[in-house]
Amino acid sequence: MLQVISNFFRASLFRSTGIILAALLSTLIVLPAHAEETKPANDSAQILQAFNRQHREAEHAKSITDKDKQRVMFLLGVVLITLVLTTGGLGIAMGLYGKPVFLAHMIFAGLTMTLAVAHAIVGIVWFYPF
Repeated sequence: MLQVISNFFRASLFRSTGIILAALLSTLIVLPAHAEETKPANDSAQILQAFNRQHREAEHAKSITDKDKQRVMFLLGVVLITLVLTTGGLGIAMGLYGKPVFLAHMIFAGLTMTLAVAHAIVGIVWFYPF
């Protein structure tokens, strides 16, 4: 029993010594590499300013003019009015004349509601604070 305990402590001692040596070697390798990579603070500030300037220029290039936004909203409105009139016409044909167009009426009603919601969201996002 005494020999088992002695072997356990010896193995444990070797294992912990190996872990400590590995940790020390890894810090000796990492610290000099980290010291070489540090740069003055103003260089990083200049890099950040250049990145921000480039980001602003890219966003400005991708922006849509107000005239294009108004054109898109007008086209959405034209399609929306057409869908509303078609849905109304199908409803009248079904209600007054007994035509079997219930499925088409429901499909056009769904398309009308979808486009109405999209038109409202786009209008609020693009033009809300005017």
